[in-house]
Amino acid sequence: MTSHREDRGTAGERAARSRVLLDRARAGDAEARETLLRWYQPFVLRVAVAVSRRYLSPGRDDEFSVGLSAFNEAIDGYDAGRGVSFLGFAETVIRRRLIDYYRRNRAARREIPLSAVYSSEAEEAESGLRHATEAFQAAAEAWERREEIRRFRSLLAEFGIGLGELARVCPRHEDTRRRVFAVARMLADDPVLADRLRLRRELPLKELAARSGLSRKTLERHRRYIVAVALILLEDLPYLRGYLSRE
Repeated sequence: MTSHREDRGTAGERAARSRVLLDRARAGDAEARETLLRWYQPFVLRVAVAVSRRYLSPGRDDEFSVGLSAFNEAIDGYDAGRGVSFLGFAETVIRRRLIDYYRRNRAARREIPLSAVYSSEAEEAESGLRHATEAFQAAAEAWERREEIRRFRSLLAEFGIGLGELARVCPRHEDTRRRVFAVARMLADDPVLADRLRLRRELPLKELAARSGLSRKTLERHRRYIVAVALILLEDLPYLRGYLSRE
């Protein structure tokens, strides 16, 4: 087997080399996969540090191992046909796996030893642990919400929509809001139309007008609201989806 060079040349050459290695790794070339994992360790570390918001040391901190495993997972799960760069996709997978890791740890921290029931000192320890756990949970949930908002802002930007615009473009009248919301749900529930939204970054106005009975002019006027709601329904945004359910 031909050895993969460590010298990757210029930025353009590195990008081309990475694409070749990615194709080979997905086809089962173990050496190509190992090379990608080695080359992109700094990338994995950068994403893990951004998520954890603290300094991480490879080989010592679990977050780096989780991130590297997620990068390896991204190699197999990447689909170039969806119009997303590999590194963008890999970053999303790393962030999600780290969030899963923190959630598991948070659940583990809730467990209290049975022996804590049998002494006053243990009861005090239990109380302290409970308060610490609640504080950790609140901080973790706040972090998850910030990450979700960051991702939502990034998704909206792909359609030329700013997060600050949403309050302004939300339909004022309840009846209009309900009808337009139903259009967004119709879009999210149809895999073909949803793919057009995701891949082409366009709203399928003709099909939506025919199915909803609303005019294309009305749909175009509420385009930003429809796109925003559809993205919340389609993407992994549980906090925002919960907000929509309350609405």
